[in-house]
Amino acid sequence: MWIHALQEQVKKTQHQSPKERLRIASEQLGNKTIETSLAVINDLEQIAHNHPEYHWIIIDILTTFVRENSPYIPQEQVTTNQSTKVRVDIQAALTVIARRDANKDPENEQLDLSHTDMRGANLNGANLEQINLYQANLAGANLREANLAGAIISAANLEGANLYLANLEGTILSAANLEGANLSGANLHCASLYLAGLHGAILNDARLDGANLREAKFSD
Repeated sequence: MWIHALQEQVKKTQHQSPKERLRIASEQLGNKTIETSLAVINDLEQIAHNHPEYHWIIIDILTTFVRENSPYIPQEQVTTNQSTKVRVDIQAALTVIARRDANKDPENEQLDLSHTDMRGANLNGANLEQINLYQANLAGANLREANLAGAIISAANLEGANLYLANLEGTILSAANLEGANLSGANLHCASLYLAGLHGAILNDARLDGANLREAKFSD
């Protein structure tokens, strides 16, 4: 069980310096079992919480982990399976990224989860402002009330995603696939939906003032 792995990880690292714990965690993440990865992700979050100077280094480690271990192959889009769920350790990394203290993010840095396969991921209420999600696969993902203001989501697959009350202000969704997505109450103020596919999308009470809907596709 991953809980046992976590306990073992704590025993091994509790007397070590944060820098040494960070080095060990970086080496072990993704290189052993999923259980070990879960324990490492938990340790990384604790280090980031207790030692803010390592905050962005750890977030960068986790985003790199997701990109390398869950890449999106665009050719698979033809046979998208919305019921697919992300691997449990990928979800754990995404959860830490989503609930991080964004106030500790350095200026001029950007979360990068582009070209990743996050089908079915739970990102409810996630703080993903200005994130790079270019050509990411978020089909069936839960992004309810997520903050995606200013994000780059061009050419991403959001088929069937739940974006209820999500903040998409100024977001670039050009050529994104939003077929069947729930955008009820979403804030799309000044968002770019140029060439976006919106067939079957739910737009009840969505805020669309200033949005670019040029050549957006509402039907087949």
